Amino acid sequence: MTVRQILKMGDPRLLRQAEPVTEFDTPALHALIADMFDTMHAASGAGLAAPQIGVNLQLVIFGFRRNDRYPEAPPVPETVLLNPVLTPLGTDTEEGWEGCLSVPGMRGMVPRWTRLRYEGVDQYGKPVVREADGFHARVVQHECDHLAGILYPMRIKDFSRFGFTEVLFPGLDPAADD
Repeated sequence: MTVRQILKMGDPRLLRQAEPVTEFDTPALHALIADMFDTMHAASGAGLAAPQIGVNLQLVIFGFRRNDRYPEAPPVPETVLLNPVLTPLGTDTEEGWEGCLSVPGMRGMVPRWTRLRYEGVDQYGKPVVREADGFHARVVQHECDHLAGILYPMRIKDFSRFGFTEVLFPGLDPAADD
């Protein structure tokens, strides 16, 4: 399909509350999802939210077998998730380094729930219900934040652990910057 332009932090469209998806299994929705996967793969992303390409819908995609930007991360199942609802499973949180295709060249230490359940529907309107932990849970939370107009720097508690990837992680592949 098509690799779309990814909006960067500062674009006001990234701060909007996304609208629910109301029509499923349409050619337009399938084309949008194909474009999102093409865009995510072209950028070596772990996930992508529709608002990141200027589409104000509650739609996220994520998943990979291996990701060069997060070489230590375990595989995450490839998922299409519309109208998601996240429920923490417990009160435990942990901090972890995050980057974002909309905040290129930077990383920050972000607290996230360690375990959660996510629910929603796929592109056909069929229910998706999963429990996730670790990096999988982090990716889901990061992508779903985009639907609420939240970028990961807004969640950082200690800005001494936020900066340019090349400074924080000397020698890391420059392509792994977001």
